[in-house]
Amino acid sequence: MTQVQTIPTVSLNDENAIPQLGFGVFQIPPGDETERAVSEALEAGYRSIDTAEAYRNEASVGKAIAESGIPRDELFITTKVFNTHHGEEPTREAIEKSLERLGIDQLDLYLIHWPAPMNDMYPETWRTLVELRDEGKTRSIGVSNFKERHLERIFVETGVTPALNQIELHPYLQQPALRSFHAQHGIATEAWSPIAQGAVLKDPTIKAIADRIGRTPAQVVLRWHFAVGNIAIPKSVTPERIRENIEVFDFHLEDTDLAAISALDREQRTGPDPDSFFLP
Repeated sequence: MTQVQTIPTVSLNDENAIPQLGFGVFQIPPGDETERAVSEALEAGYRSIDTAEAYRNEASVGKAIAESGIPRDELFITTKVFNTHHGEEPTREAIEKSLERLGIDQLDLYLIHWPAPMNDMYPETWRTLVELRDEGKTRSIGVSNFKERHLERIFVETGVTPALNQIELHPYLQQPALRSFHAQHGIATEAWSPIAQGAVLKDPTIKAIADRIGRTPAQVVLRWHFAVGNIAIPKSVTPERIRENIEVFDFHLEDTDLAAISALDREQRTGPDPDSFFLP
């Protein structure tokens, strides 16, 4: 087996910690492809796996985890409740089904996948996540794709702050105001689509940095994420890229490089706007 990489952790506001680099399985088809990708990731040294009921590949993730032989306490497993299961009873049913598919009895992190404000049920769903945490179904709870006003509402209505908000975040969509809001309230920022589904890899600024230091553009972008304090969950099904993406903790970017990447923000989403998204 490949030598396991040492991945730094980020402390959460509930005294738990999450690896700063995880492996995402969004858009990987269920079955053999997900199993192979997760197995490759675990062999390369990833210990944080991010899935969701909406991805329909939780069972495949669970199979790969079970077959890896890695002790459960060395893994950090995240999944999410989807928009169609907001509300107390649907959320309770959703987590039980996710745990069954994953083959585990406790999550490390459970997220509300989207606020779906048109339903106006995310505060009730959040209260349910608080109960599920207190009952031991999950160690930590958080949200995904929440904007400041969504976060403020659950603060006011429940008094409980999420441990983490997983948002679309990459050099072309840096969301500085939301990241600052997170920092003010002790919420960790996790980036999904951290390389903009590959869109930033051909950027001349990023390519020039990569060429100069002898790294890949993806490695440069991930190193930028970590330098500014983000957690990142890149996805790949290519073994070489899976391994390249974890080999990012043995170098640093210069301040001028970080500034150049930070100047690339153009508020460009690859995914939907959280205020209007409901169904895929």
